[in-house]
Order: sequence, then C-alpha cells, then structure tokens
Amino acid sequence: MSRPPLNITPLQIKKYKQVLERANRTELLDRLPALHEKAVAKHDCLTCAQCCKNYSPRFKTPDIKRLAKHLRMRESVFIDTYLVLDEEGDYVAKSLPCPFLGADNKCTVYNERPSDCRRFPYTDEDVFIKRKNITLKNVTFCPIANDVMKGLSDAH
Repeated sequence: MSRPPLNITPLQIKKYKQVLERANRTELLDRLPALHEKAVAKHDCLTCAQCCKNYSPRFKTPDIKRLAKHLRMRESVFIDTYLVLDEEGDYVAKSLPCPFLGADNKCTVYNERPSDCRRFPYTDEDVFIKRKNITLKNVTFCPIANDVMKGLSDAH
C-alpha cells in the first residue's frame, strides 16, 4: 500500500524556509526530539516508502563495502550493477524505485542499508535544521519530516 506525495504549497515551503533560517537554532534543536517521537509514532513508513520509490540515498564507501559483502559481490560489480555517480560526485541508485525495495515496501537489505537510509528523515538530528535544502525537499514527500517541520513552524 502506498500513499501519494504530500501536497505542500509553495507558501508552506516559504514559511518552513523562514523558520529554518530565522528561528533560534538552539530552540529548534530542543524541540526536535518530542516532535520526532510524536511523528514517528503517528506514521508507518511501510505504508509510504516514498523515500525509496522516488529518491536515492548516497551510497558512501562503507555502505558499498557492507552491501557488496552482504550480497557476496565484488565492490566493483555492486557499483556497476546498482549505482551511478550523480552530479555532485556521489554514488546513488541507478534506478528508482530503490533496487532493494521489496513489493511489501520492506527493505530487502534492511540490516545492511546505507547510512542515509538509517538516518532518514533526519528529524532527530541537527541535520534537519542545518541542511535546509534537503529538509525542504523531504517535507514534500515524507509525512514524518512534514509533521516535524509543521510543529516547528506552528511555534513561530
């Protein structure tokens, strides 16, 4: 079961951006844990999986080594089979949805998944505040990221 991407208006994005740029960073960081817990409890990632269907994590060297070993492939074969370099020079999935996303929305390499996947949607990290462009993209498709951002925004 899948849900469509969130319908976030340009006005909401503008407001979210203003909050991230103008609000007291320490105050925002202090609010993240409670907002994160509430949003994670409300949303089941397995009913969504938009992150896996429409976007790719970066596959860093440790991720590639770990996944290649898990799949019993040489690293070069893993890269040739699954990855491509993006415009920023990072390895990302060659195809979407993610080649490791199962029909049941479960990750077939969950225990070995990339670091970016483990941490997504960053709603309990300072990255959520520091990397505004990523956060503003994530709130358009991830209900957890959107709920946390809405919670931060509602307080301002």
